[in-house]
Amino acid sequence: MNSDNLKYVLRQSVERTLPASRPREIVLPTGTGKVVGLAGVRRSGKTFLFFDTIRRLTVQGVDRRCIIYLNFEDDRLNPIRAEELDLVLRCLRELYPEAGSHRVYMFLDEVQNAPGWERWVRRIQDTEDVEIYVTGSSSQLLTRDLATALRGRSITLEIFPLSFRETLSFRGIEILPYNAENESLLRKELETYLAWGGFPEIILADEPLRPLILEEYAALMFYRDVVERYSVRNEKLMRELLRHVFRHTAGLLNVSKLHRDFRSLGFAISKNTLFDYLGYLEDAFLIFSLPIQEQSLRKQAHNPRKLHVIDPGLVAAFKANPGRDVGRKLETAVFLEMRRTRKDLFYYINGSEVDLCDGEGTFFINTCWSLAEAETQQRESRAMTFGHTRWPEANGCLLFHEYTPGINQEIPGAEPAWRFLAEKK
Repeated sequence: MNSDNLKYVLRQSVERTLPASRPREIVLPTGTGKVVGLAGVRRSGKTFLFFDTIRRLTVQGVDRRCIIYLNFEDDRLNPIRAEELDLVLRCLRELYPEAGSHRVYMFLDEVQNAPGWERWVRRIQDTEDVEIYVTGSSSQLLTRDLATALRGRSITLEIFPLSFRETLSFRGIEILPYNAENESLLRKELETYLAWGGFPEIILADEPLRPLILEEYAALMFYRDVVERYSVRNEKLMRELLRHVFRHTAGLLNVSKLHRDFRSLGFAISKNTLFDYLGYLEDAFLIFSLPIQEQSLRKQAHNPRKLHVIDPGLVAAFKANPGRDVGRKLETAVFLEMRRTRKDLFYYINGSEVDLCDGEGTFFINTCWSLAEAETQQRESRAMTFGHTRWPEANGCLLFHEYTPGINQEIPGAEPAWRFLAEKK
Protein backbone atom coordinates (compact mmCIF):
# COMPACT_ATOMS: atom_id res chain seq x y z
CA MET A 1 0.00 0.00 0.00
CA ASN A 2 1.59 3.22 -1.17
CA SER A 3 1.48 6.00 1.47
CA ASP A 4 0.96 8.73 -1.14
CA ASN A 5 -2.01 6.88 -2.59
CA LEU A 6 -3.34 6.36 0.91
CA LYS A 7 -3.17 10.10 1.61
CA TYR A 8 -5.14 10.83 -1.55
CA VAL A 9 -7.77 8.33 -0.43
CA LEU A 10 -7.92 9.77 3.10
CA ARG A 11 -8.22 13.36 1.92
CA GLN A 12 -10.94 12.39 -0.52
CA SER A 13 -12.75 10.57 2.29
CA VAL A 14 -12.68 13.65 4.52
CA GLU A 15 -13.60 16.21 1.87
CA ARG A 16 -16.21 14.30 -0.12
CA THR A 17 -19.89 15.07 0.15
CA LEU A 18 -21.57 12.04 1.62
CA PRO A 19 -23.95 10.34 -0.80
CA ALA A 20 -27.62 10.64 0.03
CA SER A 21 -28.96 7.71 2.03
CA ARG A 22 -32.39 6.75 3.28
CA PRO A 23 -32.99 5.73 6.87
CA ARG A 24 -33.24 2.05 7.68
CA GLU A 25 -34.64 0.29 10.70
CA ILE A 26 -31.19 -0.71 11.91
CA VAL A 27 -29.05 2.08 13.37
CA LEU A 28 -25.39 1.45 14.18
CA PRO A 29 -24.53 1.97 17.83
CA THR A 30 -21.84 4.52 18.72
CA GLY A 31 -19.81 4.99 21.87
CA THR A 32 -19.96 1.30 22.82
CA GLY A 33 -16.23 0.87 23.43
CA LYS A 34 -16.37 -2.20 21.17
CA VAL A 35 -15.50 -2.87 17.55
CA VAL A 36 -18.75 -2.97 15.56
CA GLY A 37 -18.78 -5.48 12.72
CA LEU A 38 -21.36 -5.58 9.92
CA ALA A 39 -21.74 -8.89 8.13
CA GLY A 40 -23.97 -9.38 5.14
CA VAL A 41 -24.29 -10.12 1.48
CA ARG A 42 -22.73 -7.71 -0.98
CA ARG A 43 -24.93 -4.71 -2.01
CA SER A 44 -27.22 -5.07 1.00
CA GLY A 45 -26.53 -1.53 2.23
CA LYS A 46 -23.62 -1.92 4.67
CA THR A 47 -21.67 0.97 3.16
CA PHE A 48 -24.65 3.33 3.31
CA LEU A 49 -25.11 2.43 6.98
CA PHE A 50 -21.53 3.64 7.38
CA PHE A 51 -22.35 6.90 5.61
CA ASP A 52 -25.46 7.37 7.72
CA THR A 53 -23.40 6.86 10.89
CA ILE A 54 -20.74 9.32 9.68
CA ARG A 55 -23.49 11.84 9.02
CA ARG A 56 -24.88 11.38 12.56
CA LEU A 57 -21.42 11.81 14.07
CA THR A 58 -20.82 15.09 12.21
CA VAL A 59 -24.23 16.38 13.35
CA GLN A 60 -23.12 15.57 16.90
CA GLY A 61 -20.05 17.77 16.38
CA VAL A 62 -17.33 15.28 15.42
CA ASP A 63 -14.76 16.86 13.10
CA ARG A 64 -14.75 15.15 9.70
CA ARG A 65 -10.95 15.16 9.84
CA CYS A 66 -11.25 12.64 12.67
CA ILE A 67 -13.38 10.25 10.61
CA ILE A 68 -11.75 7.71 8.30
CA TYR A 69 -13.61 5.78 5.64
CA LEU A 70 -11.59 3.22 3.68
CA ASN A 71 -12.87 0.71 1.17
CA PHE A 72 -10.29 -2.06 0.90
CA GLU A 73 -11.57 -2.93 -2.57
CA ASP A 74 -10.20 0.44 -3.75
CA ASP A 75 -7.45 -0.38 -6.27
CA ARG A 76 -5.35 2.52 -4.94
CA LEU A 77 -4.86 0.61 -1.68
CA ASN A 78 -3.80 -2.68 -3.23
CA PRO A 79 -1.80 -4.73 -2.66
CA ILE A 80 -2.09 -4.49 1.12
CA ARG A 81 0.37 -6.12 3.51
CA ALA A 82 -0.39 -6.57 7.20
CA GLU A 83 2.59 -4.46 8.31
CA GLU A 84 1.35 -1.52 6.21
CA LEU A 85 -1.94 -1.07 8.06
CA ASP A 86 -0.22 1.18 10.61
CA LEU A 87 0.13 3.70 7.78
CA VAL A 88 -3.56 4.50 8.08
CA LEU A 89 -3.36 6.45 11.35
CA ARG A 90 0.13 7.75 10.57
CA CYS A 91 -0.96 9.24 7.23
CA LEU A 92 -4.12 10.72 8.76
CA ARG A 93 -2.07 12.55 11.41
CA GLU A 94 0.41 13.78 8.83
CA LEU A 95 -2.47 15.20 6.78
CA TYR A 96 -4.42 16.52 9.78
CA PRO A 97 -2.18 16.92 12.87
CA GLU A 98 -5.18 18.09 14.92
CA ALA A 99 -6.68 14.60 14.63
CA GLY A 100 -3.94 13.31 16.96
CA SER A 101 -5.57 14.93 20.00
CA HIS A 102 -9.12 13.68 19.33
CA ARG A 103 -10.89 10.36 19.09
CA VAL A 104 -10.68 8.90 15.60
CA TYR A 105 -13.61 7.02 14.04
CA MET A 106 -12.54 4.36 11.55
CA PHE A 107 -14.95 2.83 9.03
CA LEU A 108 -13.27 -0.06 7.22
CA ASP A 109 -15.25 -1.48 4.31
CA GLU A 110 -14.70 -5.04 2.93
CA VAL A 111 -11.96 -5.50 5.48
CA GLN A 112 -11.31 -9.12 4.48
CA ASN A 113 -9.12 -7.77 1.65
CA ALA A 114 -6.56 -6.53 4.20
CA PRO A 115 -4.54 -9.52 5.47
CA GLY A 116 -3.97 -9.46 9.23
CA TRP A 117 -6.70 -6.87 9.78
CA GLU A 118 -8.08 -8.56 12.91
CA ARG A 119 -4.76 -8.44 14.80
CA TRP A 120 -4.21 -4.83 13.77
CA VAL A 121 -7.74 -3.83 14.83
CA ARG A 122 -7.27 -5.47 18.21
CA ARG A 123 -3.95 -3.68 18.79
CA ILE A 124 -5.15 -0.18 17.89
CA GLN A 125 -8.38 -0.77 19.83
CA ASP A 126 -6.18 -1.41 22.89
CA THR A 127 -3.63 1.34 22.32
CA GLU A 128 -5.39 4.21 20.51
CA ASP A 129 -8.41 6.40 21.18
CA VAL A 130 -10.47 5.01 18.32
CA GLU A 131 -13.93 3.71 17.48
CA ILE A 132 -13.78 1.05 14.79
CA TYR A 133 -16.46 -0.21 12.42
CA VAL A 134 -15.78 -2.96 9.89
CA THR A 135 -17.80 -4.69 7.18
CA GLY A 136 -17.37 -7.98 5.37
CA SER A 137 -19.35 -10.26 3.10
CA SER A 138 -18.40 -13.48 4.89
CA SER A 139 -20.18 -14.78 7.97
CA GLN A 140 -17.08 -16.52 9.33
CA LEU A 141 -14.94 -13.47 8.69
CA LEU A 142 -16.78 -11.35 11.22
CA THR A 143 -18.36 -13.89 13.57
CA ARG A 144 -15.27 -16.08 13.86
CA ASP A 145 -12.33 -13.76 13.20
CA LEU A 146 -13.62 -10.82 15.24
CA ALA A 147 -14.73 -13.03 18.12
CA THR A 148 -11.39 -14.87 18.17
CA ALA A 149 -9.18 -11.80 17.90
CA LEU A 150 -11.12 -9.46 20.18
CA ARG A 151 -12.43 -11.93 22.76
CA GLY A 152 -15.65 -10.26 23.75
CA ARG A 153 -14.73 -6.74 22.67
CA SER A 154 -16.80 -6.72 19.50
CA ILE A 155 -20.43 -6.54 18.39
CA THR A 156 -21.48 -8.18 15.13
CA LEU A 157 -24.65 -7.14 13.32
CA GLU A 158 -26.10 -8.99 10.35
CA ILE A 159 -27.25 -6.77 7.50
CA PHE A 160 -29.90 -8.05 5.10
CA PRO A 161 -31.34 -6.49 1.95
CA LEU A 162 -34.41 -4.38 2.62
CA SER A 163 -37.40 -6.00 4.22
CA PHE A 164 -40.83 -5.51 2.68
CA ARG A 165 -41.56 -2.97 5.42
CA GLU A 166 -38.37 -1.01 4.60
CA THR A 167 -39.17 -1.22 0.90
CA LEU A 168 -42.52 0.48 1.51
CA SER A 169 -40.70 3.21 3.44
CA PHE A 170 -38.16 3.67 0.62
CA ARG A 171 -41.00 4.07 -1.84
CA GLY A 172 -42.93 6.45 0.41
CA ILE A 173 -45.94 4.16 0.74
CA GLU A 174 -47.97 4.41 3.94
CA ILE A 175 -50.07 1.72 5.61
CA LEU A 176 -53.62 2.98 6.15
CA PRO A 177 -55.74 0.79 8.45
CA TYR A 178 -59.20 -0.24 7.22
CA ASN A 179 -58.60 1.20 3.75
CA ALA A 180 -59.47 -1.24 0.95
CA GLU A 181 -57.68 0.76 -1.74
CA ASN A 182 -54.51 0.90 0.36
CA GLU A 183 -54.70 -2.85 1.03
CA SER A 184 -54.91 -3.55 -2.70
CA LEU A 185 -51.87 -1.35 -3.25
CA LEU A 186 -49.92 -3.19 -0.54
CA ARG A 187 -50.76 -6.57 -2.05
CA LYS A 188 -49.49 -5.31 -5.40
CA GLU A 189 -46.34 -3.97 -3.76
CA LEU A 190 -45.72 -7.37 -2.19
CA GLU A 191 -45.91 -8.99 -5.62
CA THR A 192 -43.34 -6.48 -6.87
CA TYR A 193 -41.13 -7.17 -3.85
CA LEU A 194 -41.23 -10.93 -4.46
CA ALA A 195 -40.40 -10.41 -8.13
CA TRP A 196 -37.46 -8.02 -7.67
CA GLY A 197 -36.39 -8.34 -4.03
CA GLY A 198 -35.03 -5.83 -1.56
CA PHE A 199 -31.58 -4.73 -2.69
CA PRO A 200 -31.67 -0.93 -2.26
CA GLU A 201 -30.38 -0.16 -5.76
CA ILE A 202 -33.03 -2.44 -7.28
CA ILE A 203 -35.85 -0.75 -5.36
CA LEU A 204 -34.86 2.65 -6.76
CA ALA A 205 -34.03 1.48 -10.31
CA ASP A 206 -36.34 1.64 -13.32
CA GLU A 207 -37.94 -1.75 -13.95
CA PRO A 208 -36.20 -2.43 -17.32
CA LEU A 209 -32.82 -2.12 -15.56
CA ARG A 210 -33.63 -4.44 -12.68
CA PRO A 211 -32.89 -7.81 -14.36
CA LEU A 212 -29.58 -6.44 -15.69
CA ILE A 213 -28.53 -5.23 -12.23
CA LEU A 214 -29.53 -8.53 -10.61
CA GLU A 215 -27.50 -10.48 -13.17
CA GLU A 216 -24.52 -8.26 -12.41
CA TYR A 217 -24.99 -8.88 -8.67
CA ALA A 218 -25.19 -12.64 -9.20
CA ALA A 219 -21.99 -12.68 -11.26
CA LEU A 220 -20.13 -10.46 -8.79
CA MET A 221 -21.16 -12.53 -5.78
CA PHE A 222 -20.30 -15.75 -7.59
CA TYR A 223 -16.78 -14.73 -8.61
CA ARG A 224 -15.68 -12.41 -5.82
CA ASP A 225 -17.38 -13.94 -2.79
CA VAL A 226 -17.24 -17.62 -3.71
CA VAL A 227 -14.84 -18.63 -6.49
CA GLU A 228 -12.00 -16.23 -5.65
CA ARG A 229 -12.41 -16.26 -1.88
CA TYR A 230 -12.38 -20.06 -1.57
CA SER A 231 -10.18 -20.82 -4.58
CA VAL A 232 -12.92 -23.00 -6.05
CA ARG A 233 -11.37 -25.31 -8.63
CA ASN A 234 -14.54 -26.71 -10.21
CA GLU A 235 -16.11 -23.43 -11.27
CA LYS A 236 -18.63 -25.10 -13.57
CA LEU A 237 -19.95 -27.29 -10.76
CA MET A 238 -20.21 -24.34 -8.37
CA ARG A 239 -22.16 -22.39 -10.97
CA GLU A 240 -24.59 -25.28 -11.43
CA LEU A 241 -24.97 -25.63 -7.67
CA LEU A 242 -25.68 -21.92 -7.27
CA ARG A 243 -28.25 -22.08 -10.06
CA HIS A 244 -29.87 -25.12 -8.42
CA VAL A 245 -30.27 -23.57 -4.97
CA PHE A 246 -31.68 -20.30 -6.30
CA ARG A 247 -34.17 -22.18 -8.44
CA HIS A 248 -35.30 -24.24 -5.45
CA THR A 249 -35.65 -21.69 -2.67
CA ALA A 250 -37.94 -22.92 0.14
CA GLY A 251 -37.30 -26.48 -1.03
CA LEU A 252 -35.81 -29.46 0.79
CA LEU A 253 -32.21 -30.28 -0.04
CA ASN A 254 -31.17 -33.93 0.03
CA VAL A 255 -27.40 -33.87 -0.51
CA SER A 256 -27.23 -37.56 -1.38
CA LYS A 257 -29.81 -37.14 -4.13
CA LEU A 258 -28.17 -33.95 -5.37
CA HIS A 259 -24.83 -35.78 -5.46
CA ARG A 260 -26.35 -38.52 -7.62
CA ASP A 261 -27.96 -35.93 -9.90
CA PHE A 262 -24.68 -34.10 -10.46
CA ARG A 263 -22.81 -37.34 -11.13
CA SER A 264 -25.45 -38.30 -13.69
CA LEU A 265 -24.70 -34.99 -15.43
CA GLY A 266 -21.04 -35.98 -15.72
CA PHE A 267 -19.57 -34.11 -12.72
CA ALA A 268 -16.84 -36.11 -10.99
CA ILE A 269 -17.49 -34.92 -7.45
CA SER A 270 -17.40 -36.35 -3.95
CA LYS A 271 -20.19 -35.81 -1.48
CA ASN A 272 -17.73 -34.05 0.86
CA THR A 273 -16.90 -31.54 -1.89
CA LEU A 274 -20.60 -30.87 -2.35
CA PHE A 275 -20.97 -30.22 1.38
CA ASP A 276 -17.97 -27.86 1.20
CA TYR A 277 -19.42 -25.93 -1.73
CA LEU A 278 -22.78 -25.54 0.02
CA GLY A 279 -20.87 -24.25 3.04
CA TYR A 280 -19.15 -21.64 0.87
CA LEU A 281 -22.52 -20.38 -0.36
CA GLU A 282 -23.84 -20.18 3.20
CA ASP A 283 -20.71 -18.43 4.44
CA ALA A 284 -21.11 -15.82 1.68
CA PHE A 285 -24.68 -15.11 2.92
CA LEU A 286 -26.16 -16.37 -0.34
CA ILE A 287 -28.20 -19.17 1.25
CA PHE A 288 -29.51 -20.31 4.62
CA SER A 289 -30.24 -23.93 5.51
CA LEU A 290 -32.82 -24.89 8.11
CA PRO A 291 -32.64 -28.20 10.00
CA ILE A 292 -35.73 -30.15 10.92
CA GLN A 293 -37.03 -29.43 14.41
CA GLU A 294 -35.99 -32.54 16.34
CA GLN A 295 -34.40 -32.96 19.76
CA SER A 296 -32.16 -35.70 18.37
CA LEU A 297 -29.09 -34.34 16.58
CA ARG A 298 -28.87 -37.65 14.72
CA LYS A 299 -32.37 -37.14 13.30
CA GLN A 300 -31.48 -33.60 12.34
CA ALA A 301 -28.38 -34.83 10.52
CA HIS A 302 -30.25 -37.56 8.64
CA ASN A 303 -33.11 -35.39 7.43
CA PRO A 304 -32.94 -32.97 4.49
CA ARG A 305 -32.44 -29.29 5.19
CA LYS A 306 -34.72 -26.59 3.87
CA LEU A 307 -33.00 -23.96 1.74
CA HIS A 308 -33.76 -20.27 1.59
CA VAL A 309 -31.90 -17.72 -0.52
CA ILE A 310 -30.82 -14.30 0.72
CA ASP A 311 -33.26 -12.33 -1.42
CA PRO A 312 -36.30 -13.39 -3.47
CA GLY A 313 -35.34 -11.01 -6.26
CA LEU A 314 -32.04 -12.79 -6.93
CA VAL A 315 -34.08 -15.75 -8.14
CA ALA A 316 -34.80 -13.61 -11.22
CA ALA A 317 -31.09 -13.77 -12.10
CA PHE A 318 -31.43 -17.55 -12.52
CA LYS A 319 -34.91 -17.77 -14.08
CA ALA A 320 -36.24 -16.10 -17.19
CA ASN A 321 -39.55 -15.17 -15.56
CA PRO A 322 -39.31 -13.30 -12.22
CA GLY A 323 -43.00 -14.03 -11.54
CA ARG A 324 -42.50 -17.80 -11.29
CA ASP A 325 -42.63 -19.75 -8.03
CA VAL A 326 -44.22 -16.86 -6.15
CA GLY A 327 -45.42 -19.20 -3.40
CA ARG A 328 -41.89 -20.36 -2.64
CA LYS A 329 -40.57 -16.81 -2.76
CA LEU A 330 -43.29 -15.73 -0.34
CA GLU A 331 -42.17 -18.44 2.08
CA THR A 332 -38.57 -17.23 1.71
CA ALA A 333 -39.62 -13.62 2.38
CA VAL A 334 -41.36 -14.74 5.59
CA PHE A 335 -38.28 -16.71 6.63
CA LEU A 336 -36.02 -13.70 6.02
CA GLU A 337 -38.33 -11.46 8.05
CA MET A 338 -38.01 -13.83 11.03
CA ARG A 339 -34.30 -14.48 10.46
CA ARG A 340 -33.48 -10.79 10.88
CA THR A 341 -34.09 -11.05 14.62
CA ARG A 342 -33.49 -14.70 15.51
CA LYS A 343 -31.44 -17.71 14.46
CA ASP A 344 -33.24 -20.58 16.21
CA LEU A 345 -35.42 -21.42 13.22
CA PHE A 346 -36.49 -24.84 11.94
CA TYR A 347 -39.01 -26.56 9.73
CA TYR A 348 -40.99 -29.68 10.59
CA ILE A 349 -42.53 -32.44 8.53
CA ASN A 350 -44.26 -35.61 9.64
CA GLY A 351 -47.31 -36.26 7.52
CA SER A 352 -48.13 -32.55 7.58
CA GLU A 353 -45.51 -29.87 7.04
CA VAL A 354 -44.77 -26.75 9.08
CA ASP A 355 -42.80 -24.21 7.07
CA LEU A 356 -41.18 -22.39 9.96
CA CYS A 357 -40.98 -22.83 13.73
CA ASP A 358 -38.64 -22.21 16.63
CA GLY A 359 -36.92 -24.71 18.86
CA GLU A 360 -39.07 -24.06 21.92
CA GLY A 361 -42.54 -24.48 20.46
CA THR A 362 -43.56 -20.85 20.94
CA PHE A 363 -44.60 -20.17 17.33
CA PHE A 364 -45.08 -21.79 13.95
CA ILE A 365 -45.86 -20.33 10.52
CA ASN A 366 -47.21 -21.79 7.30
CA THR A 367 -47.48 -19.89 4.05
CA CYS A 368 -49.74 -20.38 1.03
CA TRP A 369 -50.08 -18.21 -2.04
CA SER A 370 -53.80 -18.78 -2.57
CA LEU A 371 -56.55 -20.22 -0.40
CA ALA A 372 -59.19 -19.91 -3.09
CA GLU A 373 -59.54 -23.66 -3.65
CA ALA A 374 -61.47 -25.76 -1.12
CA GLU A 375 -58.88 -28.54 -1.33
CA THR A 376 -56.07 -26.10 -0.47
CA GLN A 377 -58.07 -24.73 2.46
CA GLN A 378 -58.58 -28.24 3.82
CA ARG A 379 -54.90 -29.09 3.48
CA GLU A 380 -53.77 -25.91 5.21
CA SER A 381 -56.39 -26.30 7.92
CA ARG A 382 -55.07 -29.80 8.67
CA ALA A 383 -51.53 -28.44 8.82
CA MET A 384 -52.58 -25.76 11.31
CA THR A 385 -54.36 -28.36 13.46
CA PHE A 386 -51.25 -30.52 13.30
CA GLY A 387 -49.07 -27.59 14.46
CA HIS A 388 -51.32 -26.78 17.41
CA THR A 389 -51.39 -30.45 18.38
CA ARG A 390 -47.59 -30.73 18.35
CA TRP A 391 -47.01 -27.37 20.07
CA PRO A 392 -50.13 -26.66 22.18
CA GLU A 393 -48.79 -23.35 23.54
CA ALA A 394 -47.56 -22.04 20.19
CA ASN A 395 -48.80 -18.95 18.41
CA GLY A 396 -49.59 -20.35 14.97
CA CYS A 397 -50.41 -18.40 11.83
CA LEU A 398 -51.17 -19.14 8.20
CA LEU A 399 -50.01 -16.44 5.83
CA PHE A 400 -51.71 -16.16 2.43
CA HIS A 401 -51.61 -13.70 -0.44
CA GLU A 402 -54.72 -13.93 -2.58
CA TYR A 403 -57.80 -12.53 -0.87
CA THR A 404 -60.34 -15.10 0.30
CA PRO A 405 -63.51 -13.76 1.97
CA GLY A 406 -64.21 -15.29 5.37
CA ILE A 407 -60.99 -17.33 5.52
CA ASN A 408 -60.12 -15.84 8.91
CA GLN A 409 -63.19 -17.51 10.36
CA GLU A 410 -62.60 -20.77 8.48
CA ILE A 411 -58.97 -21.11 9.62
CA PRO A 412 -58.07 -19.40 12.91
CA GLY A 413 -54.69 -17.72 12.60
CA ALA A 414 -55.03 -17.01 8.87
CA GLU A 415 -53.63 -13.58 8.00
CA PRO A 416 -52.70 -11.74 4.80
CA ALA A 417 -48.97 -12.05 4.18
CA TRP A 418 -48.61 -8.36 3.32
CA ARG A 419 -49.89 -7.41 6.77
CA PHE A 420 -47.50 -9.76 8.57
CA LEU A 421 -44.52 -8.53 6.56
CA ALA A 422 -45.47 -4.87 6.88
CA GLU A 423 -45.93 -4.86 10.65
CA LYS A 424 -43.07 -3.98 12.98
CA LYS A 425 -42.12 -7.09 14.93
